[in-house]
Amino acid sequence: MSIEVGAIVEGKVKGLTNFGAFVALPGNVTGMVHISEVSNTYVKDIHDYLSEGQTVKVKVLSVGADGKISLSVKQADPAQPSPEKQSFSRPPRAPRSARPNTWQGQQPAEAPATFEDMMAKFKQVSDDKFSDLRRSNDSRFSQASSRRGGRK
Repeated sequence: MSIEVGAIVEGKVKGLTNFGAFVALPGNVTGMVHISEVSNTYVKDIHDYLSEGQTVKVKVLSVGADGKISLSVKQADPAQPSPEKQSFSRPPRAPRSARPNTWQGQQPAEAPATFEDMMAKFKQVSDDKFSDLRRSNDSRFSQASSRRGGRK
């Protein structure tokens, strides 16, 4: 029997791994069901859904040139709700153009007109950060030397 993409066939679970299940199909071939194709809900442990020796209906998703067969349990079972029918509570995201252009808590600002303006702003921010770092290191070293009795 030739395995065709889109066909729903019955097979027997031969092995379980942490990433999926191997299913023996008619025609003495074996395919794999990835853990994401077991159920429409999150599958943490595949042993909660499948067991070795269990007979399952699977849909053939693909047959690779190397002979690897990709299968799906969730697409073969019409009783499972499809992702389109599930409702999600997360609202849709605003388009990128509508979101504010902020970085590290900075307020959106007008875009500098020229490359020189951008370089000047970068240099100023860099100098400010460097002087803050130097001030922080100087105060740490002066405190440590005063505890040791000063420098010689």
